[in-house]
Amino acid sequence: MGSALLPDLGTEIFIPVCAVIGIAFALFQWVLVSQVKLDSPNKNGYNDYLIEEEEGLNDHNVVLKCAEIQNAISEGATSFLFTEYKYVGIFMVGFAALIFVFLGSVEGFSTKPQPCSYDSQRTCKPALATAAFSTISFLLGAVTSVVSGFLGMKIATYANARTTLEARKGVGKAFIVAFRSGAVMGFLLAANGLVVLFITINVFKIYYGEDWGGLFESITGYGLGGSSMALFGRVGGGIYTKAADVGADLVGKVERNIPEDDPRNPAVIADNVGDNVGDIAGMGSDLFGSYAEASCAALVVASISSFGIDHDFTGMLYPLLISSMGIVVCLITTLFATDFFEIKEVTEIEPALKKQLIISTVLMTVGIAIITFISVPATFTIFNFGTQKVVHNWQLFLCVSVGLWAGLIIGFVTEYYTSNAYSPVQDVADSCRTGAATNVIFGLALGYKSVIIPIFAIAVSIYVSFSFAAMYGVAVAALGMLSTIATAALVSLALFGAFVSRASISKVDVLTPKVFIGLIVGAMLPYWFSAMTMKSVGSAALKMVEEVRRQFNTIPGLMEGTAKPD
Repeated sequence: MGSALLPDLGTEIFIPVCAVIGIAFALFQWVLVSQVKLDSPNKNGYNDYLIEEEEGLNDHNVVLKCAEIQNAISEGATSFLFTEYKYVGIFMVGFAALIFVFLGSVEGFSTKPQPCSYDSQRTCKPALATAAFSTISFLLGAVTSVVSGFLGMKIATYANARTTLEARKGVGKAFIVAFRSGAVMGFLLAANGLVVLFITINVFKIYYGEDWGGLFESITGYGLGGSSMALFGRVGGGIYTKAADVGADLVGKVERNIPEDDPRNPAVIADNVGDNVGDIAGMGSDLFGSYAEASCAALVVASISSFGIDHDFTGMLYPLLISSMGIVVCLITTLFATDFFEIKEVTEIEPALKKQLIISTVLMTVGIAIITFISVPATFTIFNFGTQKVVHNWQLFLCVSVGLWAGLIIGFVTEYYTSNAYSPVQDVADSCRTGAATNVIFGLALGYKSVIIPIFAIAVSIYVSFSFAAMYGVAVAALGMLSTIATAALVSLALFGAFVSRASISKVDVLTPKVFIGLIVGAMLPYWFSAMTMKSVGSAALKMVEEVRRQFNTIPGLMEGTAKPD
């Protein structure tokens, strides 16, 4: 089989160093964003604005107004998240207790070692230990997910007014501030998730020793905790922002005939708060959950491969090495957008972001090649539905690469179907000439059509990665796709592969009644969930409309702009 060129000590240094670099770079970007001041009366340090003062406001008043709106949005978003986290905290404690009870009861809360399910010749730690450590990792994943979302929200509310002020100087300055603030969230999310997972593995290793299967089985709680919190953040914030959006538009634009996002509208701040808690805090938790799940799935499959048998710690941590290399590559790629090139026109923004995608994919391909050939033995074996499959390290490299490039294709297709620079969106806009009905029909048709190519890209990546390295190939391909466009398209299959491999299931028969029923019920669940969320949006929107109407009717001077909304 051979051995890897990278020693275990090198792995234990490389991973945390990359995480620290990611955190340091995020803080550096935050410092650069903070250089745009909100309390300066002298034109914010610049004297070359491209537009004149609007509505008779001098620059000092503009800065103060931006600061006032930013504080209102920040206060609202913080209040919403803390209220949400109170309920989430109750769920975390309750679900953690269920995990402990269910996993511990597998062997009757036994404290005696048991034969391993995947190898009866080996002895694994007792079920009670798995229950306890899985519960701890679940709580760690949940807390890390919450922190990821909260940090993303804070930097977004911190940077929004600064982006506005820089936009008065030109689109290039505004783009840099917005991009850097996004980089703060991205690097903190990836680095925090990586370092917490790495530390957790090493702490659990003190107890588990060389019981790799038990160690990484308990680590799977980390991914479950992250995805559970992401559900609350994404759905809760999404319901809030859509309800506020509907309330603001119905009462403000339709009934009161005032412009969209007019500060006189009480729901405008709520709408902006919702954008932060749903599209930023929720998305941050969601991305972290996808990363944690994909990493844990790959770690579980690797633990029962020849990596575990040969005690190859570096080989088992290959998924974390991919993530570490991703941080380095993204750091270099970020500099292309903020330092190496300058945005001068609005039309240059989309090409600049497209270049980011291409550059990161190319550099990541090179980085993965280096990581694979120095950390993975020339050949190793992987569990493959009851048999052992021999895999070469170059095949593993191709698995990650196919996920990377499939992500690039999906990104380009998404841009084609959503950008107004291309014919699909232009056709939808043209359909508006005959009314809203044709616009809705064209829009739905475009949405349905847009998934065809991404599905084929995902199907090809699944086929290639499974052919080369079974379910482990699918898991690392999911990490590759996350490295490109941060989509969880392959994560569910990777998790399924981890479950099947850990349980030593040799085949899954779709024609078995229980399996077939499960497929049908599972296909129904997204519709059920969507129905509940849409109903919640409708109910919340009704209450928002009533509240906006009440404030317009009861607060004197609100329509005239002399009074502030509540």
